[in-house]
Amino acid sequence: MRRQSAAYAIVVGGLVAGAIDITYALGFSALRGVAPTRILQSVASGLLGSPAYQGGAATAALGFVLHFVLMTIIAAIFYFASTRMRFLVARPVLWGGLYGFLVYWVMNLVVLPLSAFPSQVKFVPIVVITSLIVHAFGIGVPIAYASRAALRP
Repeated sequence: MRRQSAAYAIVVGGLVAGAIDITYALGFSALRGVAPTRILQSVASGLLGSPAYQGGAATAALGFVLHFVLMTIIAAIFYFASTRMRFLVARPVLWGGLYGFLVYWVMNLVVLPLSAFPSQVKFVPIVVITSLIVHAFGIGVPIAYASRAALRP
């Protein structure tokens, strides 16, 4: 297989991870009776605060875009870390899974509390468990495999 570019690792890793994560968030929330628009507005609320929930489709669209921008940044962080620490792509399931686990905790314990997100972060056991699984295997692992494809010797 031929080596891919850094842009490939970052864009593909971010898009695949973002698609998996948003599909999980929308599906899991739908099972709990929460509309997709509300979930996407909650992403936008990290930037806009409570007014995001009054913005209708426009703030939902902003939330969708912001979600993929964040995933691309998350993919870039892993890619650039793995250029210095090649062991991260030698075992993408292990290190990608751990990275996804770390991403979950950083997002919930650092990013959300420092953002304009209008609610206190709550840790409901079923949400934490399913989110950790999705972050490990649906975010971290695809990002690690995309980075591996770009860093292959």
